[in-house]
Amino acid sequence: MFIPILTAFLVVVAVGLLASILLSLVSRYFGVEKDHREAELRAMLPGVNCGACGYKGCDDYAKALADGSAKPNLCVPGAKDCAVALADYLGVTPEVPKDVVAFVHCDGNCAVAKTDYHYDGILSCAAATALFGGQYVCKFGCLGFGDCANACPNDAICIDDGIAHVDTSRCLGCGLCVVTCPKKIISMVPQEARTVVMCASHDKGADARKACANACIACRKCEKNCPSGAIRVENNLAVIDYEKCTHCGQCAAVCPTHCIKEVYFPDLGEEA
Repeated sequence: MFIPILTAFLVVVAVGLLASILLSLVSRYFGVEKDHREAELRAMLPGVNCGACGYKGCDDYAKALADGSAKPNLCVPGAKDCAVALADYLGVTPEVPKDVVAFVHCDGNCAVAKTDYHYDGILSCAAATALFGGQYVCKFGCLGFGDCANACPNDAICIDDGIAHVDTSRCLGCGLCVVTCPKKIISMVPQEARTVVMCASHDKGADARKACANACIACRKCEKNCPSGAIRVENNLAVIDYEKCTHCGQCAAVCPTHCIKEVYFPDLGEEA
């Protein structure tokens, strides 16, 4: 009785030893040596894993940098310092990306946005959007349930007076809120921007104003008064071309509903 058990035990041990030897040999002679630069490049990245660079996360971006298939200026959260460090390590000329911040294009707060019906469901913008486009008459505005705030990795977004607000001094520029928002009313704007359109409605002027007192009514006053041709009305909504904008503030001055506002986006710790 004892001998068969011992024999089986020895067979199992022998098979295990043989398998481990074979695995070691395969690993040594056929394994792909990992590029040490990949780990060093990964250590230079902020580790947000936001995907703003176009890769799944920091690991994939570091791998692409190591094999030369990616540029070192794609990390939005890392911004200038990260781009310069990566470029210096790789021995290439640094291409510094422009700093961008997230901005919510809606000023439909509780006092001005008209309610279409009482929503009593899951407290999620995505869920509310699936039910007749949400509880407000304006089907383009912020629903205020905070899907964007929940997605933000740096707690840069809060909900106040029924709409989302971005603390741009904390914004990493990762764009996760942009992807998360079911209304697509959040966009990345240059940090140097000085004017923004706080509306996303594409309704005709009269309908937009009935739904929200702060809506863009497509009157084109901004378009006609802009000296640099940086603003135009497209599909009943004012759109700013920041490449042309000279920060003169004329568009904000003539806007009758004040949906175009002058802004300033400071860095963390900088006085506004």
